[in-house]
Amino acid sequence: MDDLYQYEKELYEKHITYIGGVDEVGRGPLIGPVVAACCVLPKAFQLEGLTDSKKLSEKRREQFYPYIIEHCIAYGVGIVSPEVIDEINIYEATKLAMKQAIEEVQKQIPLEHVLIDAMPLELDIPSTSIIKGDAKSISIAAASVIAKVTRDHMMIELDHKYPMYGYKYHKGYPTKKHIEAIHQYGLIEGYRKTYGPVKEVLEECKHV
Repeated sequence: MDDLYQYEKELYEKHITYIGGVDEVGRGPLIGPVVAACCVLPKAFQLEGLTDSKKLSEKRREQFYPYIIEHCIAYGVGIVSPEVIDEINIYEATKLAMKQAIEEVQKQIPLEHVLIDAMPLELDIPSTSIIKGDAKSISIAAASVIAKVTRDHMMIELDHKYPMYGYKYHKGYPTKKHIEAIHQYGLIEGYRKTYGPVKEVLEECKHV
């Protein structure tokens, strides 16, 4: 657990207090937005078991999410639509979502430094890009939970409207059952038209 505090501790020693951890979720799914979060934690923050959200069970993430929201200093969420993903590509859309999340935090507090999971960003404040940062920084791990739960809730809501696609199970990722469903039922609004499996369905429609 102590390893998760190494980057934050180095910055605290330099009298930097407002440190934002930044992470995203949703680069791989065929449908829905890419979501990023920026989270600023207090120095004394502790949450046993917190790590990269992908390594946590859904139940654990749902437990951690309200605790993080309640105990953080500030947080922000950035959401970039499928239409924009198709227009500018997923890499640029991810950076855009991260910048949106950072800007939301900057409206609340004077952010001094951001720790970003893997993605280098051009910002007006100092930043550090950390490979696999969601498993190395407590702030990024917290942001990863916020982003993941936020996006998962969107997919669960979509599942209520279109249960035949199974969104609450695969969260939009290209599982075998998901791909079978889009071939069977077609595409609803929100699919990323530049993604391979979606393009295949669009091609099929042309030949019907």
